[in-house]
Amino acid sequence: MEENPEPGEERQSCPTALDLQGDGSLQVEISDAVSERDKVKFTVHTKSCLPHFSQTEFSVVRQHEEFIWLHDAYTDNEDYAGVIIPPAPPKPDFEASREKLQRLGEGDSSVTREEFAKMKQELEGEYLAIFKKTVAMHEVFLQRLAAHPTLRQDHNLYVFLEYGQDLSVRGKNKKELFGGFIRNIVKSADEALITGVSGLKEVDEFFEHERTFLLEYHTRIRDACLRADRVMRSHKCLAEDYIPISAALSSLGTQEVNQLKTSFLKLAELFERLRKLEGRAASDEDLKLSDMLHYYMRDAQAAKDLLYRRLRALADYENANKALDKARMRNREVRSAETHQQLCCRRFERLSDSAKQELTDFKARRGSAFRKNLIELAELELKHAKASTLLLRNTLIALKGEP
Repeated sequence: MEENPEPGEERQSCPTALDLQGDGSLQVEISDAVSERDKVKFTVHTKSCLPHFSQTEFSVVRQHEEFIWLHDAYTDNEDYAGVIIPPAPPKPDFEASREKLQRLGEGDSSVTREEFAKMKQELEGEYLAIFKKTVAMHEVFLQRLAAHPTLRQDHNLYVFLEYGQDLSVRGKNKKELFGGFIRNIVKSADEALITGVSGLKEVDEFFEHERTFLLEYHTRIRDACLRADRVMRSHKCLAEDYIPISAALSSLGTQEVNQLKTSFLKLAELFERLRKLEGRAASDEDLKLSDMLHYYMRDAQAAKDLLYRRLRALADYENANKALDKARMRNREVRSAETHQQLCCRRFERLSDSAKQELTDFKARRGSAFRKNLIELAELELKHAKASTLLLRNTLIALKGEP
């Protein structure tokens, strides 16, 4: 299946797209995207007046693996150790929707033609919603890089945005994925050793508070994600359950010859319209709540990674101080120990200054996004509730008014 939204077609707005364009000198958007069976091709359109680019406006075609390559280029660069690296966009996953469509296409004798058409419409809508969200999450990743005063200056970003040819980036194989999993385990163990066995104490009250907050926040937002996903799936299941009910009532309406015929047909129409309302409610909750929670769970993890890098720098600084004391006691290699201690000191101070500003920005960005999306979600929920109430009231009046 291919999806290529027409120009001007309504797109899923990313729940984190708040004031991400910076001063406007580097503007990035995904102007088009095509979904194929094993990949999605994103057309990345850039406008810029920066001298690094040979043109002021240009477009390239990129795939998901190239976005991951760009993210890894940032995380592997020591120059950005004091920066919250925007979370990488999740891999496009349409397999569940494709499998449902395939199973539906294989046919089921218990499903009527009308039910089949409605179920197919629901699944195609689900597939398109996932596609649009995928585009939005890849776009906001680039926009956060483009808006950041430090990250926007990276050479790899220039290559990603302007180089017109394939970057020849492949996906990670099983060995590399396993290696990344092991590195995460080692990082977690290292953090536990730093704060536990070595007895390293935080020297700044600000970072101690941020670390305590992020640990609790990440746990709470992960739980909220699970619950929001359950609510959203319940709405989708309810919408699907309305399909056979509507079909059964419609079938009864075609068979009845007395006054019940009109009642059955009106009830069938009621459940069909309720199905659409439930589907919209599920889509809104998915976009305004679930997506936002999932994004900020990943963003909170990126903030935790920043605190780990700073804590690692603090541990290196403390070890350098101890090594310098030993060198002075032995009167051996004092100069090299002093040089190393000064390097560790400068790195720790640089990371601390940058991290403080990054965490402050993270708090402001998160608060603004949550406020905006929760207000919009409440307004949409109210709109759907009013529509459902009006629909039920009109149906009841129509049924009571029948002879």
